[in-house]
Formats: sequence, structure tokens, C-alpha cells
Amino acid sequence: MDEISPWMALAVIASEDQKFPEHWGFDMDAIQQVLDNDGSERMRGASTLSQQTAKNLFLWDGRSWVRKGFEAGLTVGIETVWTKRRILTVYLNIAEFGNGVFGVEEASQRYFHKPASRLSMSEAALLAAVLPNPIRFRADAPSGYVRMRQQWILRQMRQLGGEGYLARYKLH
Repeated sequence: MDEISPWMALAVIASEDQKFPEHWGFDMDAIQQVLDNDGSERMRGASTLSQQTAKNLFLWDGRSWVRKGFEAGLTVGIETVWTKRRILTVYLNIAEFGNGVFGVEEASQRYFHKPASRLSMSEAALLAAVLPNPIRFRADAPSGYVRMRQQWILRQMRQLGGEGYLARYKLH
């Protein structure tokens, strides 16, 4: 984590899991919203950073109840054994930021030609903007949607309190 810009940690929390410092691996409110949806609303994922870390590190892609079951068990395990800072560090080092681009260091070098430690707030938000679908959304050729998402993430980062938020929860 010491070699990753604090903006990157804040960007993924702002975009993917704003309850990350407070939950024990699962966002029960988001899960309930998914369960309550009758199909008339556009679905937003309910996976936390902890769940995504468990899936990315130990499991396969795809959607099945079997994979979700393994993911839940592994999430409980990593939340029990690892600190939130460790979970966030592992997530940032294994997340896919583009087709075959894994980890924030590789993404930073590939897209911005600099180490992840020097990512700006705007660059971190752009990388976080592609995480929901790093094959479809591209940091090197951002669509209008990705740019709008980047701006939304920047606003969320400010509303969370910037770097003070990370310090408060000892996340960087």
C-alpha cells in the first residue's frame, strides 16, 4: 500500500464500496436491495471489496450460486484474518483494469507511464471508473460514460473527506 497513491485507495472505496471500513465483508443493505428487486429496476452489484478480493484471488469468473457460496465463506475468512488495509492492498494489486491488465501498478504504467505511487486524484478516479467491466470500459480510450463515472467518483471522494477518510480508518 505504501507504493500506491492514497487517491487510488480512496477512489475504489468511493466507487465500489463506501461502507468498506464498517462492514464485516457484506453490505446487507445492498444485498437486500438485490433480493427485493422484481426485475423492473436496473441492478447494481452488491459485492463488497472484500467479496471481490476473495473472488479475484481464489475463485473463477462467472455467476453461479456455487461460486457465490465459496465466495461468502472465503470473505468471512479474509475479514477474520486480514485487516481492512490488507484487503484493500490485495484488491488493488490483483484487480483487472483492462484486458490482461492486472493490478494498479501495471495499469498506472500502461495508461499513465508512471508508478502507481504518483497517480493523481483524477487518474485514480479514471482507473476506478473502469472496474465494473474492465473489458468493456477502457481507461486508455474512455467513453463519455466512463468520463461521467470518473466525475461522479471524484465527487464521492471529496464527500468522503479525501485523504482524511483514509487516515481515520487507517487504510493507507
